Amino acid sequence: MADLVAPILENDKGESYIAISETSQEKQRIPGSDLGKEDFLMLLVTQMQYQDPLEPMDNTQFVSQLAQFSELEQMSNLNTTVNNNVAYSLVGKEVLIRQTTSTGEAVEFQGRVDYVTLKNGEAYVSVEGSEYSYDEVVRVIDDLYLISQYIPSVGKQSFEFIHEDPQDIKIKDISLGTNGYEATSFAVVLVDSENQTTAIDPKYLTYKDKVLTIDKAALTSMDAGKYHIAFVFNDANKTMDYDSVSLEIKGIPTTEKEEDTDTDSDSDTDTDNSGEGGEEGNTETV
Repeated sequence: MADLVAPILENDKGESYIAISETSQEKQRIPGSDLGKEDFLMLLVTQMQYQDPLEPMDNTQFVSQLAQFSELEQMSNLNTTVNNNVAYSLVGKEVLIRQTTSTGEAVEFQGRVDYVTLKNGEAYVSVEGSEYSYDEVVRVIDDLYLISQYIPSVGKQSFEFIHEDPQDIKIKDISLGTNGYEATSFAVVLVDSENQTTAIDPKYLTYKDKVLTIDKAALTSMDAGKYHIAFVFNDANKTMDYDSVSLEIKGIPTTEKEEDTDTDSDSDTDTDNSGEGGEEGNTETV
């Protein structure tokens, strides 16, 4: 603030004027940036310098402007305090940092805040061993949201299985989890419209490169209807996904066809036997 002191001088004609030192004018304000308290004081000093000597600035007006300057300074200090308090609250939080390189390219990376420090009144956050200005923090991520991004998941998809033309079911976009929330295995269950469950035997399941293949033999005995294919992972959170994959089964199950065939065969056999029995009976009667 010392650079803003403007002494009152007199020119050759004996006229008084306020001289602004060269050092106070070295720092140029960037167009479009916010006005600070130093800019406000500079405007006030400049106004005093170029005021009409015959009609100098009114004392009331001068006091009013000083009061505005004082209010601006208090608001600036309050804003700095609030920003610092918010920065302190980020300790232990996952944040997204965005920096602009010398070429104008925006670079983003994510990490957890270890601590917050102040340098020349400005807050800096430490992320993975490096310090960044609080102004470079563009996102604060909730822990529950973060966990939801790391735990095992299954992409949204639907399938159709027709008994008359059975095909294997290939479920894609299966993630076993990341960042310490990984699962090593999972179980697969069919859930019908009445919430009745049927576990699929692991011998019918093949998992590779985020794709699960369900052998068609696992579904040949299932009744027609709408199902959800549920996943139960063995990660630390015991994640379960019941809604992402839907399945509609159409047609008559193979077992029912076989039972119908067996019933018809038994019926024919019984008819033949009854006929033979009748003849023997007649014979016996005779």
